[in-house]
Amino acid sequence: MGPTASVISGVASHVSAIILPDMPGQPIFDQVQSRQRGVTTGYKCRKELGLDQEAVLAELAEQVRTCTRCPLHRTRTHAVPGEGPVGAPIMFIGEGPGRDEDRQGRPFVGRSGQLLEQLLEEIGLTREDVYIANVVKCRPPDNRDPDPNEIAACKPYLVQQLKLVDPELIVTLGRFAMERWLPNERITRAHGKAFRFGKRLVVPMFHPAAALRKPEWEKLLREDFALLPALIDIVRQVGIGADVPTPEPTTDEPPPVQPTLL
Repeated sequence: MGPTASVISGVASHVSAIILPDMPGQPIFDQVQSRQRGVTTGYKCRKELGLDQEAVLAELAEQVRTCTRCPLHRTRTHAVPGEGPVGAPIMFIGEGPGRDEDRQGRPFVGRSGQLLEQLLEEIGLTREDVYIANVVKCRPPDNRDPDPNEIAACKPYLVQQLKLVDPELIVTLGRFAMERWLPNERITRAHGKAFRFGKRLVVPMFHPAAALRKPEWEKLLREDFALLPALIDIVRQVGIGADVPTPEPTTDEPPPVQPTLL
């Protein structure tokens, strides 16, 4: 585990940072006071497009589309690998495809996707600026919760996507995505807080589908989204400490990728 985590509070016209000895995975940013748009500029993409990484990411998507690692492949219409550019500053991770996503093979294209696009627009982004994925890549029947074996079967794909996209922020949407990093947290308590894992911040949020069912959660989701530009500024201008690898179980091996693309 890394030796430090940054505790950052208060973003308005400037960023003030307090560095405390702490453990990665503890909250480092509970609330940004300013809700003003335009706190940050030029945060859409931080590096040149990596063509080799894009090719490997595309090959990984093809592997997901033909995956038979768990029984969900028997009932899917289409697997949903994820989409977005290498170098995206934010990676959104949902729980699993729904009916519309299963039909189209794309993440967040139903009502939840419409809300996600609205929220991105409110902070000056489009879905083409971010990477969008799910914990499981195939729709669980009747939209039931994914079970642990299904999550474990898809996990190597998600690990590989994180390595290739290399986002600065990971936004988990819903409790199943949050549990990947914060298994003992409650979404009602952790939403909108940023937790350091290695060189990244992980920010849990309510799933848009849940927000559509509960107006009070949609209000909180909008408030949490408003923090994202300032969080990116914090990562870039202040930093969050040493580049410590995100802890991964040693038994997790990424799925095979064509050697010619590496």
